[in-house]
Amino acid sequence: MGVREGFEELYGTAPEGVWAAPGRVNLIGEYTDFNEGFVMPLALPHTAVAAVSRRTDGVLRLHSADIEGPVVELHVETLAPRTNTSWAAYPAGVVWVLREAGHEVTGADIHLSSTVPTGAGLSSSAALEVVTALALNDLFELGLTGQELARFSQRAENDFVGVPCGIMDQTASACCEDGHALHLDCRDLSIRQIPFDLASEGLSLLVVDSRVKHALGDGEYAERREGCEEGARQLGVPFLRDVPYEDLESSLARLPDERIQRYVRHVVSDDHRVDQVIGLLDAGEVRAIGPVLTEGHISSATICASPARSWTSSSTPRSARVPWAPV
Repeated sequence: MGVREGFEELYGTAPEGVWAAPGRVNLIGEYTDFNEGFVMPLALPHTAVAAVSRRTDGVLRLHSADIEGPVVELHVETLAPRTNTSWAAYPAGVVWVLREAGHEVTGADIHLSSTVPTGAGLSSSAALEVVTALALNDLFELGLTGQELARFSQRAENDFVGVPCGIMDQTASACCEDGHALHLDCRDLSIRQIPFDLASEGLSLLVVDSRVKHALGDGEYAERREGCEEGARQLGVPFLRDVPYEDLESSLARLPDERIQRYVRHVVSDDHRVDQVIGLLDAGEVRAIGPVLTEGHISSATICASPARSWTSSSTPRSARVPWAPV
């Protein structure tokens, strides 16, 4: 049953519209977004889809076709951060954030379904947030841009759900274009669409399900973020983005903790790898980025392998990505 039909069965009337937002995979730039660095995600064909209608009575009704359970009924006036720990917190958080910003969202009936795998590091939660934001933006005529919707969606996850994610996932879901990778500067939030035509080179991008679960809210992500912040503090810079790649080795020599060194080495070098990939793609050297991506995957694994302590943790499960395969 499609979301439109599911909506009609649940709520007894047709929805005003149906919206979709994709999951994403990140080509290069891992753990760099919350360090105000550079990332390069691209959209997946897997999407979160929402059938939605407005309400004027302050009631927010939420239902997921993918999770067993009844319709979740809330009231927009009583929404409060971290009071709901279910999947419904993600779309409810978007409503809360929009209202906090002064937008008159007076309630909605929402029925959701998603083909973005959960717990696979493919931004299933961001897709839920962004599809909700897209629908409310259109229905309530808020006039917000894709980048503004991404920032509202990130705040929903940070402040309402309580997960300290960066801006990449929501921006990718809201702003990626077909046939392109998205270069995002996580400091000034400027974006550039980078043509990414693998088929012309006889290549495919494979996203492989490792069947190992990942959750931003499980504490490990927060611990790694704290580790990066600690590294920046010890180096006397606002963010690791501010450590020049040319000064990486001398900066590492100033850090007494080997685990913090891993974080700093990876983030600073991955920012540099994003620049390398952009240069190669701009020059039409698509195949040449393969070794750079492989180097980035190996570097990222050094963070995931860090043993747990105050600012590090044991391995975060991730989706395995095999970037280059013959068509």
